[in-house]
Amino acid sequence: MTRAANSRDTACRILAAWMRTGTFADRLIGERTGDRAFVVETVYGAIRWKRLLEWAVASFTGASPPPPVLPYLHIGLYQLLKMDNVPAHAAVNETVEAAKRRLGARRAGLVNAVLRKAAGERGPVLERIAALPLDVRESHPPLLVARWIAGFGEAGAARLCAHNNRRPSVVIRPNLLRTGFAEYMQRLHAAGTEAEPHPWAPDRCIVVPHGNRVESLPGYSEGLFSVQDPATLAAVDLLDPRPGESVLDACAAPGGKTAAIAERMRCAGRIVAADVGEPRLLILRSNLSRLGLDAVRVCRCNAGRPGEVAALCGEGRFDRILVDAPCTNTGVLARRPDARWRFSRESLKECRALQAGMLDALAGGLKPGGVLVYSTCSLEPEENEGLAAWWSERHPDFKPAGSVSLFPPDTLTDGAFAAAWRAPGVARE
Repeated sequence: MTRAANSRDTACRILAAWMRTGTFADRLIGERTGDRAFVVETVYGAIRWKRLLEWAVASFTGASPPPPVLPYLHIGLYQLLKMDNVPAHAAVNETVEAAKRRLGARRAGLVNAVLRKAAGERGPVLERIAALPLDVRESHPPLLVARWIAGFGEAGAARLCAHNNRRPSVVIRPNLLRTGFAEYMQRLHAAGTEAEPHPWAPDRCIVVPHGNRVESLPGYSEGLFSVQDPATLAAVDLLDPRPGESVLDACAAPGGKTAAIAERMRCAGRIVAADVGEPRLLILRSNLSRLGLDAVRVCRCNAGRPGEVAALCGEGRFDRILVDAPCTNTGVLARRPDARWRFSRESLKECRALQAGMLDALAGGLKPGGVLVYSTCSLEPEENEGLAAWWSERHPDFKPAGSVSLFPPDTLTDGAFAAAWRAPGVARE
């Protein structure tokens, strides 16, 4: 098998595993060597455009092909319809070669027939796609599109879907305990990296051009930056941690918000970063260690269980608590394309119950006058404004202290929501 066919074979096998199990795509891809950029692009692309590719398969076959054939059809059609930099003959020939090795000549023949037909009719097919309904044309679940049309209008929903289908930018934030913003920008430019300040946070975050491996950027091993979308800073801004305070980041992994908190506090005070399981804690510890934030105490805690929160507060309650709650992730579908296919009314209901439980449990960990901040990377009102209003009604002694909502097409960030409350009582100066 040629190297090109082998890359397509790898992509098809990963996509087949995703179709079969629904496992998170990034875990299936892992740290594979070889033509990793091509594999990542085609796997994420085929997942992102799943609904449109299903329409294309049905259009070209008029039937339901055998499940083992689908990954090869989707990977091949994604190249033909969405990757202008891949020659059609390469997309067809190399994908068919990969299919022949795995599926045998007969099923590879079906792949060959469909891809050749798609390549020959690409222009008319693209015209047909442009006239399809929004959910098919932009490959999103009908339920999400209907919700977004109701919430943002047809034009807003279309802009959001288009944003979700763009290749997301790589954004980093300099570690201000180890370098300055301008100083690090100069270092990037000196290394030949044409980075630019992010338009929503031009003095805090940097957009790195595609094609740069994060680990190869200057200062990575020295902990001079973290990979962090500006949307994550909205919750930290509301939290407003001060040096000398006692602060809890209750759902801390992978650690971007924890790092921003520690930097603002100059690592002076009590900083606790907690999460629910050892795999997440391992990532959290690794990221904080690389950034040199050894002053942060990392511990295991299920923030939805009052008993575990009470145990965590055994050394004293906190001046400020951040709960970046598990959510439906509908604000980060550009970065997590598989999350759009996991959204359902049931998942939304489960997330809301979990979020409410976390707020209730963590509120008891605050000192008098302390600040509680709740955040999500969701765009759904049930998890955001609706939940904040509901919680405020149930806890009238907690005073709302501001909120922020980020809409990705407007801010060019991930989608995010954050709300803050101040606990009853008077904070000590």
